Amino acid sequence: MAKTEFIDRYKGPFLAHLEKRSQFTEPKNLYDPVHYILGLGGKRLRPILTLMTTELFGGKVEEALDAALAIEMFHNFSLVHDDIMDDAPLRRGKVTVHERWDINTGILSGDAMLILSYQFFESYPKEMFMELTKLFSKTAIEVCEGQQYDVDFETRDDVTIPEYLKMIEYKTSVLVAAAMKMGAIIAKAPEKEATAIYEFGRNLGIAFQLQDDYLDAFGDPETFGKQVGGDIMENKKTFLYLRSLERATQQDRESLLHLYSIKPEDPTTKVQAVKSIFMESGAVEDAKSEIESYTQKAYKTLDELNLPEASKQILRQFGESLMQRTV
Repeated sequence: MAKTEFIDRYKGPFLAHLEKRSQFTEPKNLYDPVHYILGLGGKRLRPILTLMTTELFGGKVEEALDAALAIEMFHNFSLVHDDIMDDAPLRRGKVTVHERWDINTGILSGDAMLILSYQFFESYPKEMFMELTKLFSKTAIEVCEGQQYDVDFETRDDVTIPEYLKMIEYKTSVLVAAAMKMGAIIAKAPEKEATAIYEFGRNLGIAFQLQDDYLDAFGDPETFGKQVGGDIMENKKTFLYLRSLERATQQDRESLLHLYSIKPEDPTTKVQAVKSIFMESGAVEDAKSEIESYTQKAYKTLDELNLPEASKQILRQFGESLMQRTV
């Protein structure tokens, strides 16, 4: 199944359910921002993964729609609050919630989205409700922890690669992993299978974020979808930066520390200088190796799944389509 077919198969039913279950009206200043952020589009990757996993484990897509909606609502809540923290003017090419309304509205509407996301689990039987909300709460607090680590790293000069990997795991990959495990729970898959599919999502999520870091520096501006070099301009301590500090010559290390202490008006020269150090230090090859390692860890967990080979192949194809972005 190609990526577009895979997305189209589940996206339609999900969007119809989103429309049906988000008829919130009054007060307008609370709910208009909710409709706005949910309406900005995006890949809807996480809810689609919940629906796909449910079906692969023998459950019905319709049974997973509320859980998928909870995942999407939570994800968008986190974006609203992240944008406030980053003072970001744009999200998916459109004005952010706090810019279009104000910061107080963004905080309150985000809070409402977090509460709404929990309410969507109320349609499930008691035991399943308990299992889903327990996983959801664990994931939600990890996302908050990941965000705090990310904020802390901005002012720290002693960030290690294991710390960085933990940050991206919590901030990005645990929600992907939970989305998939919820599908297994709804389909009543054995605990061993639910754990394995969680590990598949977790490792693939880390690989995806590491690749995102790599593409931010070395991707094709035509296909990456974001400004290439953005992380360097913002002095973000990515895997490439941290590994370069470990492996670069003393002179290059000092240059890198200096370059990450400045924000020039024209960042082009800085971006090129940093990229040269990334390449010469061997950090680029190490990043590619790390991406491959986490991708293979994800595929290895598929061996533990008691699924038909055709179902495992769908998961492999999904992983490959996710990782085959232009480099």
